Amino acid sequence: MLMDGKAGLVTGAAGGIGRATALTLAREGAAGVVVNDLESRRADGEETVRLIEKAGGEARFVAGDVTKAADQQALVAATVEAFGRLDFAHNNAGIEYHATIPETEEAEFDRIIDVNLKGVWLGMKYQIPQMLEQGGGAIVNTASLAGLIAVPALGAYIASKFGVVGLTKTAALEFANQGIRVNCVCPAAIRTYMVEHLPPERQEELVAPQAMRRLGEPREVGETVTWLLSDRASFVTGIAMPVDAGSTAGVSIR
Repeated sequence: MLMDGKAGLVTGAAGGIGRATALTLAREGAAGVVVNDLESRRADGEETVRLIEKAGGEARFVAGDVTKAADQQALVAATVEAFGRLDFAHNNAGIEYHATIPETEEAEFDRIIDVNLKGVWLGMKYQIPQMLEQGGGAIVNTASLAGLIAVPALGAYIASKFGVVGLTKTAALEFANQGIRVNCVCPAAIRTYMVEHLPPERQEELVAPQAMRRLGEPREVGETVTWLLSDRASFVTGIAMPVDAGSTAGVSIR
């Protein structure tokens, strides 16, 4: 079992990649998973908890806003209170916004940066001291294929995800010799709520650059995150791992 006896937290876990990761962690033997999302998504978050418990795992739902320092601090404290340790953290909460750079409203730019980038920074700000105190841990942040390459009409989102990649690499360097590994995943087109509610033509545009012409499943990202959080990846830190169906391998002409 990849996560046998380990405990930790997943943000944005009321659905999509976060839920899939939380379920995979539990299935791989995690002693406990704290499921985090906004209070407005409590029902879905508690459904994630029920699914974990149904599979024989243990979980708690803790509501909180990743853009708020007090909520992030409380999330770490709640994990330690519930399960005694913070062995892993998946900073996954994120939102998307479509507009060209001139069309992007300042308030929307700020909101994207707050959730996608500041949320990851605040998470690590409170997760790392707890991991240092107990002797180590592993963190995976959710970036995006849009954290590796540019896409038109996604400027704010791309800025936030490139930032996540940079933060990840910096944290990995800062704590590499103190028992903490930090990596990020960079998914391409995944069958999440955000993608499923796009028009079919937009979904086709997302899949077109991929060598594998299909949407990815959240569990496929969850499996990758779980491996990176596990001791099987003990010599891996500071990477931005594409989970992208070959999008960054080269130009696929068909």
